[in-house]
Amino acid sequence: MNDGGGFLETLKQLDWTEIGVAFGIMALFALFSKGFVKLAFALLNRRKSAASTSNRGDLWRQVLERPFRWLFILIGLELGLKYLLPRSWEIAIGLDPLFRSGVIALIGWGLYILSAQSSVMLEGLSRKIRLDDASMLIPFLSKVLRIVVVILTVALIGAEWGFSINGLVAGMGLGSLAVALAAKDTLGNIIGGIVIILEKPFAKGDWILTPTAEGVVEDITFRSTKIRTFADALITLPNAALADQPITNWSKMGKRRVNFTLAVALDSDRERLSAAVARIERLLREDEKIDPGTILVKFTDFNESSLGIFIYYFTRSTVWAEYLTARQEMNLAFMQVLEEEGIKLAYPAHRVFLEAAPGTSGEMNVALSRQYEA
Repeated sequence: MNDGGGFLETLKQLDWTEIGVAFGIMALFALFSKGFVKLAFALLNRRKSAASTSNRGDLWRQVLERPFRWLFILIGLELGLKYLLPRSWEIAIGLDPLFRSGVIALIGWGLYILSAQSSVMLEGLSRKIRLDDASMLIPFLSKVLRIVVVILTVALIGAEWGFSINGLVAGMGLGSLAVALAAKDTLGNIIGGIVIILEKPFAKGDWILTPTAEGVVEDITFRSTKIRTFADALITLPNAALADQPITNWSKMGKRRVNFTLAVALDSDRERLSAAVARIERLLREDEKIDPGTILVKFTDFNESSLGIFIYYFTRSTVWAEYLTARQEMNLAFMQVLEEEGIKLAYPAHRVFLEAAPGTSGEMNVALSRQYEA
């Protein structure tokens, strides 16, 4: 209708029965929208027999229930108005574009909810690729997806009302190119951060060693990684450089190695030395702090001034302080065994040899030699 008289004339022609039916349709969809949603998700869950899948379906229903309820209400409004109004009115008020815009907005709302950091979809992705709680990938994906959803939703709604989205797409392309050229290093660091997060060579709290730094990882962002050194200094390394470097993660050790040779006196008694070796090995195998997998205690070396007992074992703990404590306790126990067996440790000493010179009487030559601990 183009004028007020035509509008009033059309109102007079409306049947109150038709108005009642139209509002009844709207009320029916509004009242039973919650039941419709529950029924729809119940039918979807019925096809899945596993309990875990059913629980996941309940989570999806809790997340998407409100957008789906409003979708049913919108359908009821569409059907009621189409029943009530003549086709000319529908065209005049733009009922079809309005309905499609509402559907697009509700779909965008649902996708916006699904792209939340704590959503079912992203939590499932995190479990599938085995990301830990310290990972920054899920928050980053959540922000990017939400921005994309908002832009696409606005663009599609605009297209429904005659606005061209070609300029928006072209502008986004040019803008992306300009950003890529201006922030090349930043994008390199972001890509490096994604590589670090996906490959997971380390996580927050790990003790790592790189060619440029050693310490405990304090924070991981998409631009850089912060490492707290043992001198309590904070080093910030760009992810692009860090991703290209060899990284040793000491925290990933399942156990920590101890490997040394114990030097004892050269004149040690053979039987006592054999007993000491057996007792040291028994001490290691009986201690709870020592991993029983690989324990080697052997008399292996004859040195110039000492005998060598090779000792090789692993501590269960990889924590630096606990490792040192276990090693200290073992060293004290080794000393006790040597003391009880009467075996002395090798130590630096001077020996003086007196020898009569050939063809002389009473003249002596003095030769000095040094004996060192192995």
